[in-house]
Amino acid sequence: MSARDEVLGRIRTALGGDSGGGAHPPGDPSSAGYRTRGELGPAALLDLLAGRLTDYRSQVRRTEPGTLLDTVRGALAERGARRVVLPPGLDLPGFDQPEPGQREPGQAGTLDGVELITDNGLSAQQLDQMDGVITRAAVAIAETGTIVLDAGPGQGRRALSLIPDYHLCLIDAAQVVALVPEAVARLRPDRPLTWISGPSATSDIELDRVEGVHGPRTLEVILIS
Repeated sequence: MSARDEVLGRIRTALGGDSGGGAHPPGDPSSAGYRTRGELGPAALLDLLAGRLTDYRSQVRRTEPGTLLDTVRGALAERGARRVVLPPGLDLPGFDQPEPGQREPGQAGTLDGVELITDNGLSAQQLDQMDGVITRAAVAIAETGTIVLDAGPGQGRRALSLIPDYHLCLIDAAQVVALVPEAVARLRPDRPLTWISGPSATSDIELDRVEGVHGPRTLEVILIS
């Protein structure tokens, strides 16, 4: 059998037709079904996700709902941020926004001296002048260390997670799954999906790593258990 015959035979087998002599050999892993559900408990999932994110040079903090705002304060203070953009619909429990008549258009208020600005169609130039962005996420995949945004409430448009140099992402434990198929089952294919595995980075032929090329130079994640 030629290599061409084997490739065509496997295609026919995958499509449910006659194998044509190209059936999978015994023990071939491609003949086994994909895993569609993980076996780890919630605590182990968070530990695995935290480890993967750290491997990708992301910064990880752990907190509980009651101390989330203090954790955000600490992250922004360590970053030295002064102006941070928020997507519409972002909920920060414990943060009381001023009444509309008491703030400038687009301002969400201040948090320990950090000016929070709601995105109302900011230009790329305006976003580039921000010290960072805070978003929620749609789902996170522990095994691959991947965060998925779908432009839902608290996530905003794709430009928010690509232009500012610092991305602070808030993820609830209930949003963490083990495997990619579990994440795909939670997502809608008609929404704009952004898949993030660590801060933006690339390498040239000399393997010199450069960060911040296609997105934020720094990705920080707060896991809320």
